[in-house]
Amino acid sequence: MIQRKNPANGNDANARSATSTLTNVPTSDLGPTLSGQERPDPAGIGKQTRTKVVAASFIGNFVEWFDYAVYGYLAVTITAVFFPESDPSTGLMLTFALFAISFLVRPLGGFVWGHLGDRIGRREALSWSILIMSAATFCIALIPSYNTIGIWAPILLLIIRVVQGFSASGEYAGASAFLVEYAPAHRRGLYAAVVPASTATGLLLGSLLAALLTGMLDPEQMQSWGWRLPFLLAAPMGLIGRYIRTKLEDSPVFKELAKEDNAVKAPVSALFKNHWRQLVQAVGAVLLNAVGFYVILSYMPTYLSQELGMDETSSYMATTVALVTYIGFIFLTGMLSDRFGRKKVLMTASILFVVLTVPAFMLLDTGNFLVIVLVQILLGGMLSLNDGTLPSFLAEMFPTRVRYSGFAVSFNLSNALFGGTAPFVATLLIASSGSLLAPGWYLMGAAAISLIAVACSVETSKKALA
Repeated sequence: MIQRKNPANGNDANARSATSTLTNVPTSDLGPTLSGQERPDPAGIGKQTRTKVVAASFIGNFVEWFDYAVYGYLAVTITAVFFPESDPSTGLMLTFALFAISFLVRPLGGFVWGHLGDRIGRREALSWSILIMSAATFCIALIPSYNTIGIWAPILLLIIRVVQGFSASGEYAGASAFLVEYAPAHRRGLYAAVVPASTATGLLLGSLLAALLTGMLDPEQMQSWGWRLPFLLAAPMGLIGRYIRTKLEDSPVFKELAKEDNAVKAPVSALFKNHWRQLVQAVGAVLLNAVGFYVILSYMPTYLSQELGMDETSSYMATTVALVTYIGFIFLTGMLSDRFGRKKVLMTASILFVVLTVPAFMLLDTGNFLVIVLVQILLGGMLSLNDGTLPSFLAEMFPTRVRYSGFAVSFNLSNALFGGTAPFVATLLIASSGSLLAPGWYLMGAAAISLIAVACSVETSKKALA
């Protein structure tokens, strides 16, 4: 827990601390405004330290989201293993329903991890979240099939997915806050872009493994043991990620807050009381990310194979190519948001989705592999304008004392309502409407809401962290 200090002579001590801090901050790392409650950027942080922070954030987030995404890529096989008595369409919806239910715990996880991250530190929360996620994912590989233990198989899968959802709710927010607090003021967007880039890299490895397994193994081998292999990788990768994180210190801006005894005892309560407007705006801004991420990067292989009739290996390879370009776009977007501001980039992303999503889904129906790859690259590039900017946007929106809570609650609430349900809703909309364009219309609606939320927010890229 945070150590309390004697408040006697606190003002003088704080004044000396602030003067010393400002003296040591490089001019290039200061934001243009340092008024009111704003704080200077962290001082005395060397390039080596920042490199370690970036590496730890990348590897830890990569491990978490590789674990979490494998389920989506192997959805068809998982359906056959855990719901063999259902018809393919119903079984697939049940599989995605389990995927969605695990998201319902994420707002609760956001409250818990946000409280821990704002009270005892970002590093400690992140170290525990990766450990829990890796253990849960490893356990999925050990669940017997429905043919072996009956209804207990999907029940055990549901329980473990809920644990995964709880763990993942602390990862994205914590890693983003950690990076933003360590980054130079003029590069916060670029540094925070490491988080979605690592997420996409986890998806990329998941897609490659899925393509490799489906290409090398026949359906019987995949259902018997092949699908378990990616989940077994969780244990060693999780231990590596946790080890790296335990070797870091908390960000200077958080340590200074704790030293000054300014940490909030109940950060979530303070968040709803004092920052509810920012919270509402953040939930709306995340909506496009929530729906777009899971439709374009997770659900797409299933959509291509089950709805459009493409063979599974080709659908995985098309998504893999799109993911490689998406990762490059993410870092470019981070730099663009540092130069032009978070709002402009986020609003551009929303406008592009409103205009181009449905035409893009029309082109997917051509069945031409090259056209499908190009369309996925286009959709991934559009999504990167949102995903590459959102981490810094959300982290800057909330002050240090409730940053982890604000990010975690808004991000996970929107993902619970719209992200985790996206594959299920997309499958349901297609089944009920008979239109293969239904996911495109759903994405377009999400983009319109995000556009309004971002337009109502305040630009924060040129201000120092509060």
